[in-house]
Amino acid sequence: MSTIESHVPERDIKKLCEQILKYNYIDPADFERYNVKRGLRNADGTGVMAGITGICTVDGYYIDDGERVPRDGHLFFRGINMEDIVNACIAEDRFGFEEVAYLLLFGSLPTKEELDDFCNLLSYCRELPDDFIEDMIMKAPSPNIMNKISRSILALYSYDENPDDTSIENVLRQCIHLIAQVPTIIVYAYQVKRRHYYRKSMYIHQMKPDHRTAQTVLRSLRADKTFTDREAKLLDICLMVHAEHGGGNNSTFATRVLTSSGTDTYAAMAAGVGALKGPKHGGANIKVSEMVDFIKEGVTDINDEGQVADYLRKIIRKEAGDGSGLVYGMGHAVYTLSDPRAKILKREAAQFAAGTEFEKEFKLLDIIETFTPEIFASEKGNSKAMCANVDLYSGLVYKMLNIPPDLFTPIFTVARIAGWSAHRIEELITGGRIIRPAYKSSSPAKKYVPINDR
Repeated sequence: MSTIESHVPERDIKKLCEQILKYNYIDPADFERYNVKRGLRNADGTGVMAGITGICTVDGYYIDDGERVPRDGHLFFRGINMEDIVNACIAEDRFGFEEVAYLLLFGSLPTKEELDDFCNLLSYCRELPDDFIEDMIMKAPSPNIMNKISRSILALYSYDENPDDTSIENVLRQCIHLIAQVPTIIVYAYQVKRRHYYRKSMYIHQMKPDHRTAQTVLRSLRADKTFTDREAKLLDICLMVHAEHGGGNNSTFATRVLTSSGTDTYAAMAAGVGALKGPKHGGANIKVSEMVDFIKEGVTDINDEGQVADYLRKIIRKEAGDGSGLVYGMGHAVYTLSDPRAKILKREAAQFAAGTEFEKEFKLLDIIETFTPEIFASEKGNSKAMCANVDLYSGLVYKMLNIPPDLFTPIFTVARIAGWSAHRIEELITGGRIIRPAYKSSSPAKKYVPINDR
């Protein structure tokens, strides 16, 4: 299969890039001069207030006399503590992602009958349109599943008899279909990638209508279609904690920005997928896995605290790892002392890893969590509170479930579609204006020069 790169001479690209760099410089001092909120962040790191939402509360600090004061993090879905939902489902030994999706969409916890009806509706909507798998997934394999998800969601527009209607009834219909179908899409996209890029067998299994989302994903991924109830419940916990994280996170804000323009559901959701792919957002779980591999290669004993600490210093100094200076899985824009999602996944990972081949890697992650804040403070002279975020342990959980790295971020997408759907609907009902922040122009006025005089 030919690629775009093969048709563009490298020397031409380099010359054009030199031109781009020459005319795309902005003096960093200008951001402060014009009081620009870079990244829509205030000077203290808090987010610029851009809207109001009743869907989710992300709580990681409080303001006292104008100062940001760290505290343990909490995450609330429609006012209900996410940890209470997860722990209740664990105690009652039942699946919870569909209940969370219902809560986010409709604003209240479902009765048993309402939940059963909603699960049946998702099951009914899970099948993709006729010929969609062959025409939209199999004929154009993608090296990255996230891009295939975006393409597939956009393609679903063509199969919708009423794609541009932004009435709440129609958008809700579309969102329910996407919550149901994205798990199907990611599995088919991965199977096609296995065949095309890895030269391995591709498995296509008929879905079971009584299976919940976590069960559907595991059954579809595995050649023998088998999984344990414990495995499915662990994946279900991952889906619950990833389902929603407020209106200001990058992918949700992207979805709301596109929604505010009046565009269709498929375009808005594809924007969310594109944002989530980024290594500074949902793609960070893969970066954690890559960082762990770097550490394994760079130290003789991954459970030796001194060796790991020395390597973390090298990472922060950009002398090791991927050269970014980032310790992936550490730090968060809102959470300071703790990320409630990370706490849950760490607890579950510890139980699942105990006595297995994954125990050493879990201990390594624990060392990273313990030592990074003080090493970062000593290396950067910055003593701000820093905690593990959800990405530090999610990759290990997926690895223990035998989920390939290709699907780490797509699994995140399966969950977050629920949150994006709730925010799209809320933006349509309450937004009222196209989101349009201002940018200060730094370009001086110039006269047009005729082409022969340049």
